[in-house]
Amino acid sequence: MSIRPHLSTTRIRVAWAIALAVDAIQIPADFAGPAGWFLGAGLDVITMMVMWVMLGFHWAFLPSFLTESIPYLNMAPFWTLAVALATRKSSHDEADLPRPPKIIN
Repeated sequence: MSIRPHLSTTRIRVAWAIALAVDAIQIPADFAGPAGWFLGAGLDVITMMVMWVMLGFHWAFLPSFLTESIPYLNMAPFWTLAVALATRKSSHDEADLPRPPKIIN
């Protein structure tokens, strides 16, 4: 039983767009002081829930969520990295695809 939904191209593209936008928002918010940190923390909670709904549970979201809560450490694009890890192809994803029929001459 899989806890990941079907990852369509649209879901993957929207997840990438959200991750890039959140990482871009958090860099200037980090320089706003405590108000920016609270904004970033709230944004991280919302982003984690949205990513779980869109992409399903993936272990890469947990360290990303925790490191984003540390001031000035969230200047690295952790959400983008987490989405990259969650949407990469694995050998077990390839095994689920139907194989084309063999052509016999």
